[in-house]
This record gives sequence, C-alpha cells and structure tokens, in this order.
Amino acid sequence: MNDNTSANDWSKRVHEKWQSLQASADGRVWICMTSAAQLENQLTALEKRRLVGEKLPLLGLTFAAKDNIDALGFPTTAGCPAYSYQPAENASVVQNLEAAGAVILGKTAMDQFATGLVGVRSPQGPCPNAFNPEYISGGSSSGSAVAVARGQVDFSLGTDTAGSGRVPAAFNGLIGYKPTLGIISGYGVVPACRSLDTVSIFSKSVSMAALVAAVARRFDPRDAYSRHCSGKPIGSASGGFKFGVPSEKQLEFFGDAEAPKLFAAAVQHLESIGGEKVSIDYGPLAEAASLLYQGPWVAERFAAVGEWIEANSDACDPTVAKIILGAKNKSALETFRAMYRLKDLQQVAAKLWSQCDFLMVPTAPASYRIAEVLASPIELNTRLGYYNNFVNLLDLAAVAVPTGFWSSGVSFGVNLIGPAFTDDALLHFASRYMNEQPPVATNDERISLAVVGAHLRGQPLHHQLTTLNAEFVKQTTTAPSYRLHALPGTVPPKPGLERVSDGGSAIELEVYRLNPDAFGNFVGNVPPPLCIGSVELADKTWVKGFLCESVALQGALDISRFGGWRAYRQCSTTQ
Repeated sequence: MNDNTSANDWSKRVHEKWQSLQASADGRVWICMTSAAQLENQLTALEKRRLVGEKLPLLGLTFAAKDNIDALGFPTTAGCPAYSYQPAENASVVQNLEAAGAVILGKTAMDQFATGLVGVRSPQGPCPNAFNPEYISGGSSSGSAVAVARGQVDFSLGTDTAGSGRVPAAFNGLIGYKPTLGIISGYGVVPACRSLDTVSIFSKSVSMAALVAAVARRFDPRDAYSRHCSGKPIGSASGGFKFGVPSEKQLEFFGDAEAPKLFAAAVQHLESIGGEKVSIDYGPLAEAASLLYQGPWVAERFAAVGEWIEANSDACDPTVAKIILGAKNKSALETFRAMYRLKDLQQVAAKLWSQCDFLMVPTAPASYRIAEVLASPIELNTRLGYYNNFVNLLDLAAVAVPTGFWSSGVSFGVNLIGPAFTDDALLHFASRYMNEQPPVATNDERISLAVVGAHLRGQPLHHQLTTLNAEFVKQTTTAPSYRLHALPGTVPPKPGLERVSDGGSAIELEVYRLNPDAFGNFVGNVPPPLCIGSVELADKTWVKGFLCESVALQGALDISRFGGWRAYRQCSTTQ
C-alpha cells in the first residue's frame, strides 16, 4: 500500500480484513476489536488526508497492538481486566503509525503485565500456537504474533524486555524486530522493566518490518529513555560477513532432540550466502542473561505495578504475582553490585564485535506443549529466555528470523543480534537470509540539508558537515526557479540563493543528511544574512537548505548563468 493507492482499493482491502477478523477472531488471541463505527471514522479521516496529498506510507495496512500499549478508544488492561483503564491519548508509537495511514483493528492478548515468554499467563486462557494449538504461542506478546501469523492483520506491535517480541515470532513463523533501546518511544506503554523495555514489530516479511520501523522510530521528548536512531553499518563492502555462534559445548537445547539439527541447518544456510562462522564464548552473555530475573532488575517490575498487585492479588495470575511480589525486598546493595557486574559484562561483550559482525543464536532452544508449561511454569519459561534475556541488558539490537519447523509443526527460528543502532544492518542480513529484496535504508530521523556554496565538497567550510558526521546523499540541482548571487565582503566567499517567481535557473547543490541534534548544531551557527529554509529540488521534492535574506542581495552579482558556486569560483580564479 502507498499514498497513491485509490480510495476504492485501499479501503476495500481494509474492510475485507476487518470483516474476516469479525468472523474468525479467537478470544484467546484478541482482547478487543475495532467496532464498525471506529473503523469508518478511521477510513473517512484517512481518505480526506489522502485527497489533499498527505504522505501516507502505510495507507491501507492494518495492525494490532499488544494490550499494554495505549490506543485511543480501547481499554488498556495489560492482560489483567481489573487493571483496565481508558487512555486519554494514543501511545506515541500508535500515533506515529496512524499518522502514516495504518488502521488499527484491535488489542491483542498477552502474558499478564508482560511477565512471561510462554503465552499462557492470560485471563483469556492460553494463546494457542498458530501452527499447532496444543503448543504454546510464546509470549508475552502472544496475541500480537498469532494475529499476524493467521493473516488477520498485516503487522502488529508487541513489547520485548527479555524476548517477548522474539520468542512468539519464532514459534509462529514470523519476523520479530526488537529495536535498539529507546529508538521506538515507550510513551503510553505500561512498563515491565522501564529501563529495558522496547516496543517490537511482528510481520511476515522483513520488508514489512522495515517499512513499519521507518515510521515507528521517532525521537520522543516525552519518553525519558528515548534516543535518536543513528544507523551503524556492519559487514564488508564486498558482501562478506562473519557471524558468531556459541561454541559447541555452550549450545544448550535442554534435551530437545530436533533443535540442534534445526540450528545447524540455519548455520549452514547463513554460510551458503557468504557468511563465515566464528565460535564465540557465550559464557558472559549467559551470565548477563541470568541477571534479569535472578538479579535485582526484577524489582523494576514491582516498581511498575507491584503496589497495585499487592492490593489486588486475587485479580492476578498466580505465577505473575509470585514473580513480581517476590522482587519487593531486593536491596540497594544487590542492585549496585549487579550494576557493577553488568558493566563488566558489557565491556567483555563489546569485544565480540572485533571477532564477528553479528551473533546468531537459537531464538528458543525448545518448544513445549501448553500442558507442559502449565505443569512447570517457571522452569520452562526460564529456558525460553536462555538466548534472549541478555540482549536488552547489553543494549543490543535483534531480529528474529524463522528458519524451519519442528516435527510438531511449530516454527523454529534464530536471533540475529548486533550492537546498538545496527538495526537496519540486521534487517538487511535478515532479508538476505530470507531471500527477500533488501529493505530500503530508512535513515528515518535524519534531516536532509541542501548546500550551495562554501559547504560543498572541496570548499572551505565543508569540514563543518564532516565533523557532524553528515552523510552525503547526492549531487543534484534546484528546481529551475532560483537565482544565485555572490555576496560581497564575506569570508570565506559565500553565495546567496534566492527563489524567484520567473526567470529562474537550476542551481547545483549537494544534499546531506544529519541527525536532529547535529542539524540543530549546524543551523545554530549559520550567520546572517544566510538562513535555512525550504528548497525545491529538481525531482520536485523539498529539503531544508541555504537561502539568503533579500536585503543582502541588493547590488550583489548575479552568477546564476554559471549554474552553481563551484563553476563560478573556478571561472573567477582563472581570470
């Protein structure tokens, strides 16, 4: 779908999705769904926006939100009906998606208070696996995963603190994108561990996950943990790459007979597309993982909802209440000791990236029947976190990729894990693994800036861009509606760009991208009479760029005939 799709095409598709959902919805998957009136209100508003030419990159795509994520018009229960409240506004991530044209179809089931990787700790009853209903769906974002796997929505939102956005993806044959901490806002999300929570994305394809991520990732000053998304590449320019896997003796499958073969096949496939396997020491990562529930970080769950659970324990899942209330007496001494140890482990883990470009580990070491998990709720849940719990503690990005199936029909998958801000690079490798076209690089928060004079490559002020890590995008021209003037008395010499109603020319320029902080830094140092405004490019798009106050152009030499500052300077120095 895109913003050029006709009204009949996109709205018809949404209606068909909604009608199909009404006929097939499972109360163990969906907590509440969009009403007919809510749907029509969304579609009417979107069509008005489409007709006036708004950019709507997600127009006609449908989604569901895990029920710890606020969505206006729906109660938020966090998997506990007694906790329910009506949000006054959308969570930031929901707002971003709807602003881009996506249509929400409802809220999905979850392990209560996002505490669990199993999908059975819900008052609606265990959420069944999309392939085999005797098996767990994984959690805590259980309903969000199953809704996508069943084709009821195009994508969905989950959350991931310890694997809740990856384990359900693995078991239900999906892509599970877990972003770098903070690059998708947590504002309007009921926290589990606030310092470690991330909103995650489920989809059937890498390209869909990347498209949604480009819209969802926005800096949000209302979220104290929000961060700007600054992409980092991994791998070599030639396409080769190294991927780390735990040493043979450190691979743990808890007695599962099939998982070792499934993982070995995934390793072989990654090697077949140009990867070189590197054996790494998994010990420090396993130790970091153990800190999440065995250490004081579980106290964050008490900080989020513990007092409410104390007052309403009869309304809670017994296993969830036991885990969260058990954290009440964690001491400050334990916390600081664990923080110090985590810092040690972060230093050790950072050295891994000199050995490999990213890690590949099983997403889940084994799969279990619902009855097995109900009989052993803590032990089996803990096993599912073995390859997941360390990721947010170590500030890493991850993408879960489906790679095969157990004989039960349940999907098996792997985690691709990299340093913070390697999100787009990991999505690229996931697309290679899945034999998809690589997703388009998003650079979603960077601001495009056009320069026409002393900041061009080879000119005296170009260093002001390079020191801010500006990314060169392209060399092009303005639309043919500008005049360029040589400003007298400027040091170093500078031109002034002016937009005119007639008699204009196309003026050479270069386009760069800067993250918002760098852009603000740059603009703050632009001297008068120059200023930053909007400049139309040859392809009819608009970017921020250098313009000049009209008063400074009086008597200035019009150099538009040269086609640009560089050509004028070359001519003037040879005369």
